[in-house]
Amino acid sequence: MGRPREFDVERALDAAMRVFWTKGYEGTTLTDLTDATGVSRPSLYSAFGNKEALFKKALDRYAREKLAFIDRAIEAPTAREVAEDLLHGMLDRLADERDPKGCMGVINSVACGDEAEPIRADILARTLAIKAALIARFERAREEGDLPEQVEPAAITTYLMAILQGMALQSGNGAPTEELGSLVTSSLALWPKA
Repeated sequence: MGRPREFDVERALDAAMRVFWTKGYEGTTLTDLTDATGVSRPSLYSAFGNKEALFKKALDRYAREKLAFIDRAIEAPTAREVAEDLLHGMLDRLADERDPKGCMGVINSVACGDEAEPIRADILARTLAIKAALIARFERAREEGDLPEQVEPAAITTYLMAILQGMALQSGNGAPTEELGSLVTSSLALWPKA
């Protein structure tokens, strides 16, 4: 029987998530991870596997804890409310002073080189899953007469995703919450009326 772990796995995973969120996958070293978690390399490997496996676990945690608003938004009763909930959810996420700025997924999808291609591919697959769910939701909205017939569900989804990702990048670059809030307001003013 192995020795019990001498550290809190959830706390270590949270610390690792914050390092990856701040420095990106490629910018994060094993020393960064051991310093942030307070866990030795052998214990870190034993608990989480290699750096890539730890990143994926951290990304799962990020999606579960920081992006839960996306699943809730998709369930909103109208297409406009889906858009409102997504944009305001992202704004709230980015305004939270307790967390690093930007979006862990967006940061790592644009800042990965060849070495981190599996990480980038994983993030893009997650993004495509969200996109597919939104397209399906907007197709339903169009069938129900909640979106005008001429509005293409894939195009309106791409529009929303571009706004969300742009907000994350701007936040990571220091854009103030008020500025991002104006972007949300302007984007919703352009939303097509049924």
